Amino acid sequence: MFGFRLASFSVVLLLISGLTLPSLANERIYFNSIEGKWSGPGNIVAGKYKGTRFTCNFTGKKPKAVTGMKIDGSCRVGVFSQPMSFEIIKKGRSYRGKFLDGAKGKGLDIVSGRLRGNKLVVGINRKKLNGAMVAKLNGKNQMNITISVRVDKRLIPVIGLTLNRKAGIVKTSVLD
Repeated sequence: MFGFRLASFSVVLLLISGLTLPSLANERIYFNSIEGKWSGPGNIVAGKYKGTRFTCNFTGKKPKAVTGMKIDGSCRVGVFSQPMSFEIIKKGRSYRGKFLDGAKGKGLDIVSGRLRGNKLVVGINRKKLNGAMVAKLNGKNQMNITISVRVDKRLIPVIGLTLNRKAGIVKTSVLD
């Protein structure tokens, strides 16, 4: 009887480890592939500033010793430039982080998240404003970012941005 329980327990452990390792590898591949310089156009698709077009330049980095990503740079509308940054860190089975200086300052808090394949979806919050940011990698050299806000139980896209990788090294595997 003990041998059967031990064998069953071993099978369960193998199944669990088989389910966990690909997800960890997927996170490493996704976050490694964010590293580098990115630039591209965006536009505000809803709200008071609907139709406003802007251009952004970012540097993507993988934080040391934690799973996640950090994006720093700026976005420009005409002659005006605004610093932009966000950091997303794996916390347990979800993600946490902040845009700019977080909700206590002039930014947003990242309060949840999930990575599936090439798409990271995180929950964003600032006081009564709730929404989501989707960062989707399209191949090695393009990333689409959409920020949506919750209005009457629906997510309404507000900002769309398409970033293209500037020439440089692309990390696409855990071994890179």
